[in-house]
Amino acid sequence: QLQLVESGGGLVQPGGSLRLSCAASGFTLDHYPSMAWFRQAPGKEREGISCVTSMDGSTYYADSVKGRFTVSKDNAKNTGYLQMNTLQPEDTAVYYCAVGRQSYYCSNFVPYEYDIWGQGTQVTVSS
Repeated sequence: QLQLVESGGGLVQPGGSLRLSCAASGFTLDHYPSMAWFRQAPGKEREGISCVTSMDGSTYYADSVKGRFTVSKDNAKNTGYLQMNTLQPEDTAVYYCAVGRQSYYCSNFVPYEYDIWGQGTQVTVSS
């Protein structure tokens, strides 16, 4: 079974940090062109926020998280990560990792290019 499992979400105060993990099972992350992170806040559309390519490790970020979030991938552990610093209330959302066979230009953050999604992990930023 091809599966992605996120972990690491939770409640954090504004200005705090969290590190999300995305563990793959049943397949190898590096066999997909990229791994991306999306998030969805209540009443809003799913937003692509970061991705990392398998070919050369290039990373891309949405303007909303640039300079605060860092995406990475550990091929030995078959796991991706999203380090989130200086979190703000507007970062509150369910966060998803995803991979897709067509995700060659991951910086476009096109959800339909991704065909394996994790179940999501809730991140709440509140005092």
